[in-house]
Amino acid sequence: MDKRLLFVYNPRAGKAQIRTKLADILDVFAAGEYEITIFPTRKHGDAEQIVEQRAGEYGLVVCSGGDGTLDEVVTGMMRSGYRVPIGYIPAGSTNDFGGSLSLPKKMVRAAEVIVGGRDFACDVGSFNKDVFVYIAAFGLFTDVSYETRQDVKNVLGHMAYILEGVNRLSAIKSYYMRAAYDGRVIEDDFIFGMITNSVSVGGFKNITGKNVKLDDGLFEVTLIKRPKNPVELSSIMVSLLNRNIDSSYMYCFRTAELTLESQNPVPWTLDGENGGTHTKVEIRNICKRIDIRVK
Repeated sequence: MDKRLLFVYNPRAGKAQIRTKLADILDVFAAGEYEITIFPTRKHGDAEQIVEQRAGEYGLVVCSGGDGTLDEVVTGMMRSGYRVPIGYIPAGSTNDFGGSLSLPKKMVRAAEVIVGGRDFACDVGSFNKDVFVYIAAFGLFTDVSYETRQDVKNVLGHMAYILEGVNRLSAIKSYYMRAAYDGRVIEDDFIFGMITNSVSVGGFKNITGKNVKLDDGLFEVTLIKRPKNPVELSSIMVSLLNRNIDSSYMYCFRTAELTLESQNPVPWTLDGENGGTHTKVEIRNICKRIDIRVK
């Protein structure tokens, strides 16, 4: 079983570059003496389903696609009850989590790391009854990633998210929420919030905080208050991108558990995919729960 490999890939991710790299990737796995089962996804949920059903049959599960594909594989693994090492060949538009793990951008090199690398025990997040790998978020820009057309993502990369978001600044929505963590309570009107375990979000490094560790059992949390005017909004954006925390505009802290409640339903995104609409979410860091193959 140790030399049986399940390879799940999204043929449409990013610029569909895996179509020209697939043979070379499989050659790397074969050179590592793996017996390979190949599963191309056709629709949302395919990766999660196959991993949940068959993870226990393999010694290594490898996925290639965007962070959404990785999210499905990790979710499937969590629900399978097994703990099989996961290899990741980033092939999406931004690949935030792959960058956080310092995985190679070249797909064949990433495959070589999977064959010859080591297993890194990484934190994962629980979100009510769901799972996320590196980000749970609501508010400004958060629906962009799963509403932006795939062909636009392919051409523009992470700038597609920004351009789509800019078109919506005239209609900023806010949510009055109660946040409880570590015996503390915050109540405010928020336009954006993110709970992260990643060095970058949307292709921007350090936006989640400094000295981020993926295995410390803690999330980095950023909650941005509603601005009173366009000048404040501009200041918020600059502060966020430069990570110069201004307490008059935002709350930033680290925690292992967080509960967020609101009277009105709030739409969420998990790892760039639709996370549903909720009035209460309970988020918990499951420390070192999954094994990712790294250099």
